[in-house]
Amino acid sequence: MNRPVSPLLHDYKPSASRPRRKSKALQWFAVGLGVPLAAVAFLSIVDKPAPAAAPGSTAVMTASDDASIIVPPVSKPEQELLAQQAAALLPEPVPEFDKLVLKIASGDTMEKLFRRNNLNLGNLMTIAELSEAKTRFRRIKPGDVFEVTHDNGQVISLYSELDLTSALQINRNESGFAAEIVERPIEIRKRMAHGVIESSLFESGASAGLSDRVIMNIAGIFAWDVDFVLDIRQGDNYYVQYEEIWQDGEHVSDGEIIAAEFNNNGRSIQAIRFIDDEERSDYFTPAGDSVRKAFIRAPVDFTRISSNFNPNRKHPILNRIRAHRGVDYAAPRGTPIKASGDGKVIFRGTKSGYGKTVILQHGGNITTLYAHMSSFMLKVGVGSRVRQGETIGFVGMTGLATANHLHYEYRLNGVHRNPRTVALPDAEPIDEQYRKRFMAAAEPILRELEQFKSAQTPSVAYNDQ
Repeated sequence: MNRPVSPLLHDYKPSASRPRRKSKALQWFAVGLGVPLAAVAFLSIVDKPAPAAAPGSTAVMTASDDASIIVPPVSKPEQELLAQQAAALLPEPVPEFDKLVLKIASGDTMEKLFRRNNLNLGNLMTIAELSEAKTRFRRIKPGDVFEVTHDNGQVISLYSELDLTSALQINRNESGFAAEIVERPIEIRKRMAHGVIESSLFESGASAGLSDRVIMNIAGIFAWDVDFVLDIRQGDNYYVQYEEIWQDGEHVSDGEIIAAEFNNNGRSIQAIRFIDDEERSDYFTPAGDSVRKAFIRAPVDFTRISSNFNPNRKHPILNRIRAHRGVDYAAPRGTPIKASGDGKVIFRGTKSGYGKTVILQHGGNITTLYAHMSSFMLKVGVGSRVRQGETIGFVGMTGLATANHLHYEYRLNGVHRNPRTVALPDAEPIDEQYRKRFMAAAEPILRELEQFKSAQTPSVAYNDQ
């Protein structure tokens, strides 16, 4: 089997089958027959009796004598046995089969691909009955790849990647076919990068060799402390240690950020990643404080603010003064709406002029309201708990609304506050049960970061770890 084809390569045209190559079985047969015959010929030679010595003389061999080595006679059965043993030493001939790479295009099914490439449909029916294959075939999509080894259309094996770390492997055996999920090992490498901002974080990151994913993650980690539009200054700089994912000697993608430091206008902010026992990850300062706040200012990716917090606003539909106790974020219909903080769902349904609405209860007697949704996230029901940033619904214009937008309210002790200006509480520091483990893990990471920093010049640098 050839090395698996990377799922990052998308070619929607089915590959043409390669011309069938002639089997090397005849070559092996010729070699296998020749060796025993040579052995038998040799044995027949050495089986001839040696010339008799002259009467009364004694045959003595010396190093200078031009004499043949006298081999004891070998019987016919012994010759046959030796020939069989010589033949057994030959390697078994390895048959060569044709190989196809089938790439799924829009509208394709496995049956269509098998018919198009003259593969045995009976084999497909048998394979499709295997539970692992049945699950895979139900979920095929354009860009998926199947590698098929066959002998005149008879399937010998089939291989398809499922995700980054696993693949479906099907092999023919004596009773039919057997399927298994095989592992695709990956290698995690650490990378360090340093950038200096001249105009924007994205331009600096690109110059430092960072992918868009890593740049976005840097912005996300420091978003509570740095406004990357208004706060950054020329000369601001950052250091980042992050993961790269490699497979079969090739770089597949970038992973998570391990640690980062951002230096902005005279202040320095450091963040270190920590994963708890429930596989939840977050970023903390070297002292164990969370780098994020308890709430997100804007719980949706908006295009503009269509209406600010205003106690004296004139309602666009009712045409009278009616306090606007929240902020309206204009966004396309269907844009995901995220929970602004960790909380519990205390209301989900239609609420008069608010239309489809979700209300969350947070700690510190804080509630947040999300209105005019087009639909709810199915798993978000009354009583369920959500994490900050988790999608709870989608932008719409239900209720008294003139366009698609999210109406967002923030209440403290039942009193409306301006979501854009209210002082947001800090997020909880690292749980005490994890503090010692975090401190022990953070120490070598910070040491590596400091060593990398000390080796840098004011210009952009980039290197492996």
